[in-house]
Amino acid sequence: MNKYSRSELLKIVNAVKHVDPDLESAARAHLDNLTKPLGSLGRLEDLAVKMYVASGGKAPQSDPARIYTIAGDHGVNEENISYFPQEVTRQMVENFLAGGAGINVLARTSGVELMVVDAGCKGGPFPEHPSLIQRRVASGTANISKGPAMDEVSCLRALALGVNLADEAASEGVRVLGTGEMGVSNTTPSTALYCAFFDLDPAEITGPGGGIDSEGVKRKIGVVQRALEVNAETVRTSDPLAILSALGGYEIAALAGLIIGGAKNRQMICIDGFISTAAYAAAAKLCPAVSGYCVLSHASAEPGYSKVLKAIGRRPLLHLDMRLGEGSGAALSMFMLRAAANIYNDMASFDDAGVDAGG
Repeated sequence: MNKYSRSELLKIVNAVKHVDPDLESAARAHLDNLTKPLGSLGRLEDLAVKMYVASGGKAPQSDPARIYTIAGDHGVNEENISYFPQEVTRQMVENFLAGGAGINVLARTSGVELMVVDAGCKGGPFPEHPSLIQRRVASGTANISKGPAMDEVSCLRALALGVNLADEAASEGVRVLGTGEMGVSNTTPSTALYCAFFDLDPAEITGPGGGIDSEGVKRKIGVVQRALEVNAETVRTSDPLAILSALGGYEIAALAGLIIGGAKNRQMICIDGFISTAAYAAAAKLCPAVSGYCVLSHASAEPGYSKVLKAIGRRPLLHLDMRLGEGSGAALSMFMLRAAANIYNDMASFDDAGVDAGG
C-alpha cells in the first residue's frame, strides 16, 4: 500500500479472506483423536482450531513470532490527562532499545522477537538501532479535544505503515504478529474511539491509564466528551476511516494497518490490551474479516475494558490484571499459541500410542 488513498486501502481490505468455518470440524476431529479425554485441554484446543482455520487448513504454526511495539505522541497530552509528561514516550522508546522495559523481559522470556517502530514521536530522529524502524508519519497528533487528530491522508499513511510491516514480516517467514504500543496519553484517544465506534459513555469507559487519580479521571472524562463533541459531525458519519483520523493516533492507526495486513497474509495476530484493542476495533470496522485471524491476548485491568469486550463480542485469552501495554500481553499469549500448535502437531494419537480410545 504505497499510495495513500481510500481506494488503495479498499484493495487491501478486499484481499483479506474470511476464514472458512467448515474447516473447524477437521481440526476438532484431529484433536479428538489425540491421547486425552475429549476437550480436556479446553481453550488450548480452541486456539489450535482457530490457528488451523486461519491458515486455510494447514497444521498450526506459531513461530517465528514478532511483536511490533509502535510509538507515537498525542496532542491531547496538553490537557493534563496523564500521570507522565510527553517526554516519557521518547524515553521509553530508548528504554525498549536498551532492553530494559517490561516488554523486553517478557519477549525474551517467551522467545519472541521485538521490533520498535517510531510512527509519530515528537523530537528528532532516534539514533539508529537494529531493532528500531523509523518511519514517522508526523511528530505527534493534534489535540483531539480541539479538532481532528490527523487528516485523512496522514491516517492512511499510518495504516499503510502497518500493512507494510506485516508484509515485511511475512516475507521473512514470520507467522505470528503481536501488537504493542507506546504513547503517553494514548488511553484517551483509545477511549474516544471506543465511544465513537460503539456508542459508549465516556464516564463508563474512561480509566486511570498510566495512573492518574480520581480527579484526573474526571478531567479525562471531560476531555473525551469534548473530543466527541468537536468531532461530532465525523462521528455521526459512522465512517471508520474518518473516525480513526479524527480521534486516533499514529501508533493506533499503524497497529490497525498491521492487523489488516497480517490478516491478508494469513498470519495470526495477538492483540495486546486497551490501546491495541482500540486498534483492533478500528481494523475490524474497516475490515470485518480480520476477526478470524486475531486473538485478544488478555483482559486489560482498565475499568471500562469489560464493556469494550461486550461491545466487540470477543473473549480474551488471559486474565492477569495487567495494564502495562507495550505488547506485554501479546508476548504471553504467543507462548499459549506455541503450546496450542505443539499440542496439535506433536501429541500422539490413540492409534500411534497404542492407547484404547474408550467409548
